Amino acid sequence: MLFSEQYFNRREGQTGSIEVICGSMFSGKTEELIRRMKRAQFAKLPVEIFKPSIDIRYAEKEVVSHDSNSIPSTPVNHSSAILLLSSDTKVVGIDEAQFFDEELPNVCARLADRGVRVIVAGLDMDFQGRPFGPIPALLAIAEHITKVHAVCLRCGAPANFSHRITANENIVLLGEKESYEPLCRYCYLMTNNI
Repeated sequence: MLFSEQYFNRREGQTGSIEVICGSMFSGKTEELIRRMKRAQFAKLPVEIFKPSIDIRYAEKEVVSHDSNSIPSTPVNHSSAILLLSSDTKVVGIDEAQFFDEELPNVCARLADRGVRVIVAGLDMDFQGRPFGPIPALLAIAEHITKVHAVCLRCGAPANFSHRITANENIVLLGEKESYEPLCRYCYLMTNNI
């Protein structure tokens, strides 16, 4: 990738970066994203938070954690809209990144190249334990990665698998505690007879 002067602003003291917060369901990914975004707001930096428009579980225009902390957000249908809606922003937050299209890593890289701090939160694995959506590509290009863990509901160990407890086989299934439970590797393997 070649960096053009219009995107690479190091001479002006601006360097962008990509931070990824990943883990299983109920591990605190969104909580950590909200915390970082509120710190940026406290520092009086211009911020913008985006989420996929399909995520309306708690609120249509807010990112909401399982602990009911929230921050206003802009729902978008395609990651390219993030570039258009974040022109004067210094910090961009993106929640539920696994539901975005495969262009999201390129969008994040372009934002970082022009000096924006990009903070992305999402599931790194789907319910079958496979890499999920654009997250693997984001992990490859991120400067900073935070892997958070839930607590296994079977044994209490750190959990990094999102076990689906409903019969639905679709990869994308928006749900909460009625649909998923966090499990450690051992309990996930035992539960799925692997």
